[in-house]
Amino acid sequence: MIKLMRFLKPYWKQLTLVMVLLLLQAIANLYLPELNAEIINNGVAKGDTAYIMRTGGFMLLVTFLLGVGSIISVYWGSKTAMAFGRDIRHAIFRRVESFSLAELNVFGPPSLITRNTNDVQQVQMVTLMSLNVMISAPFMAIGGVIMALRQDVPLSGIIVVVIPVMAVIVGSLMRKAMPLFKAMQLKIDRVNQVMREKLAGIRVIRAFVRSDYEERRFDVANRDLTDTQLSVARLFAIMLPSLMAIFNLTLVATMWFGGLRIDSGAMPIGNLTAFLTYIMQILMSVMMATVMFVMVPRAQASAVRINKVLDTEPQICDPEVPTEPTGQHGYLEFKDVEFRYPGAEDAVLCGISFTAGPGQTTAIVGSTGCGKSTLINLIPRFYDVTGGQVLVDGVDVREMTQQTLWERIGFIPQKAFLFNGTVASNLRYGKTDATDDELWHALKVAQGKAFVSAMDEGLEAPITQGGSNVSGGQRQRLAIARALVKRPEIYVFDDSFSALDFKTDSALRNALKAETREATVLIVAQRVSTIMHADNIIVLDNGTIVGQGTHDELLKSCETYREIVSSQLTEEEIA
Repeated sequence: MIKLMRFLKPYWKQLTLVMVLLLLQAIANLYLPELNAEIINNGVAKGDTAYIMRTGGFMLLVTFLLGVGSIISVYWGSKTAMAFGRDIRHAIFRRVESFSLAELNVFGPPSLITRNTNDVQQVQMVTLMSLNVMISAPFMAIGGVIMALRQDVPLSGIIVVVIPVMAVIVGSLMRKAMPLFKAMQLKIDRVNQVMREKLAGIRVIRAFVRSDYEERRFDVANRDLTDTQLSVARLFAIMLPSLMAIFNLTLVATMWFGGLRIDSGAMPIGNLTAFLTYIMQILMSVMMATVMFVMVPRAQASAVRINKVLDTEPQICDPEVPTEPTGQHGYLEFKDVEFRYPGAEDAVLCGISFTAGPGQTTAIVGSTGCGKSTLINLIPRFYDVTGGQVLVDGVDVREMTQQTLWERIGFIPQKAFLFNGTVASNLRYGKTDATDDELWHALKVAQGKAFVSAMDEGLEAPITQGGSNVSGGQRQRLAIARALVKRPEIYVFDDSFSALDFKTDSALRNALKAETREATVLIVAQRVSTIMHADNIIVLDNGTIVGQGTHDELLKSCETYREIVSSQLTEEEIA
């Protein structure tokens, strides 16, 4: 929690104002009971109405100023706490945005969402309560003890008995609650994970009639979280009544022994009234601190989870002295590349070497799991190679900034993803100043102009999150058009034609050939018909290149390629 306090540094002026106001409020609250005692002892006892009116008027003025100060302190305290939470959420988002796929896989999307929402909310609420309660509670407690001693020292012995008893109760319950709070956050992650899987896989669940199974799975996670929350609630169900019982018994004991002191003449009645007020202030301060103790352990557990994200350094980052490519445009080269996933014993890719230049179409084919998608993920540095080099325009991708690298690449992923917005906002994602004419041209090349024109609002037609309101083939064509609008030097198509029919696939490839004649094109595809006209076809098998050349050359020289072709085409089509 302390490490997160650095996010409060920009607001030190507001924090100082709040602390000063709370200190002044504490002083005033401690002074008012003494004035009340003087009114009873001096004004009421002597029948001095003028003294009562004068002192009472002063107390009303102080009370009014207390109200104004309280409003100001709560306003600035709340504003600072909300800004604190906003800055932490922003910092988490920025750090997650810089993560490579390796770090994202370590945390997992459900956990990262929980950390940026629920965990930040816990820390934010503790900060808000601290600025309104925790700062004033020690002042009130310590000041109340001092002022109670001023009223009557022997009667103050009650405080010596009560405070340790309350501390023992609170401490023992907190010791049991801390592990439960840590477990609670993990179980919230689990509920989020099951819920996200349910929503993402709803079609599969219904297709396999597994709704009952998923309900039971969610029920297990939900009940597990509920049981932990109930365990925490039971602890505090014991604590609060216990503290209230001590609070009330203390007031009874104070009135009993105070009455005896007044009866013996050792204490004026006004002092007892003030003493009762101070006892209430002391115990209320302890009660407020207890409420904070209820929140602090959970916030501490959340702070640890937040700091774990903020302290995780991305494995893939920009070099201290980046190199800017000069002279070449669109040249891609793999030099004896090796890659293995973190913790894996065997390499996924080994000895990968090839070149691709402007005006060329390079295709990558192979059986499922041979490393095709892994290979092209190395180009935009979604992962870094563990051996060899990937060069773009003659420069190792690790020696240039990620921004410079990404500007040169138009990446169309295997699973086409569209953002919530409109057709136009999605197409302009890579080039915000693209004109409508450019968008329509890209749609024409991507074979998407017809279905977009058929939409009632055309380019302004709404697109839901993930593009769920359009078909798989339409999503792929919009994703291709989005890359075409950007007009990069290198196009990377990761099985981006799989949802298209053969006619649309053929028309799209013909249109792309003219559109990308000055760019480098890499295509990963399962269909032989999609890549058979490529300038260079790379055949992968178990992470190594087993064949490289044109379609005709590979039919003669590569057995693996012949098997792939024969599994999809007839003898007449091959001939």
